[in-house]
Amino acid sequence: MAVVTREVEYTHRDVVFEGIVAVDSGTQKQRPVVLVAHAWGGRDDFAVQKARQLAKMGYVGFALDLYGKGVSGTSKEENSALMAPLLEDRLLLQARMEKALEVAAQQPESDAKKLAAIGYCFGGLCVLDLARTGSNVNAVVSFHGLFTPPNNTHGRKIKSRVLVLHGYDDPMATPESMVALAAELGEAEADWQIHAYGQTMHAFSNPAAADPESGTVYSAEADQRSWRSMSDFLKDSFV
Repeated sequence: MAVVTREVEYTHRDVVFEGIVAVDSGTQKQRPVVLVAHAWGGRDDFAVQKARQLAKMGYVGFALDLYGKGVSGTSKEENSALMAPLLEDRLLLQARMEKALEVAAQQPESDAKKLAAIGYCFGGLCVLDLARTGSNVNAVVSFHGLFTPPNNTHGRKIKSRVLVLHGYDDPMATPESMVALAAELGEAEADWQIHAYGQTMHAFSNPAAADPESGTVYSAEADQRSWRSMSDFLKDSFV
């Protein structure tokens, strides 16, 4: 098995974006596609590495770009400034997600009928929004994502299977917001699961997270458990 990556440029509303495709070059057959939505700092090595891991599992991994080619943050302040406009304009966020999904599905290795998306932190909110719009994506998985609902999807049915992997002590997504998300998903008639990990904070899957004061702390146990849960969930979703 040899995982290779390539850059893919695409345009949405006159903004140029750059995704990274990861595939196993040892097979020519088409395979399911899994988007990777990045955290608030922009498309980074973490997201690309997740795409590579997905490629090893037999998928087309696509590390998408929500900010524009070459745009990323290097501090909390810069990251927040990049994320804020999309949190304020969820229609734009959702349109960029759909565009990335479209581009990923068009890759020669892609089975366009088998699509999924996973996301981390801000990216977790993005994949939930993709499902909330009624997208035909088979499944979405949120890793320590944000739960704040948009104001444009109430009353829509969710077609995607939804898996939420959540640190119960995450200060950015409280237990109350988790319960509210469950109610929202139920009202939308989604096939949903929420796995809450005790003694676990935000960013639990990121080994670089080590800031208890801000609530971001890596947990090897939650990282491993969540990846196993995601792996089983994706396998079931593509049957």
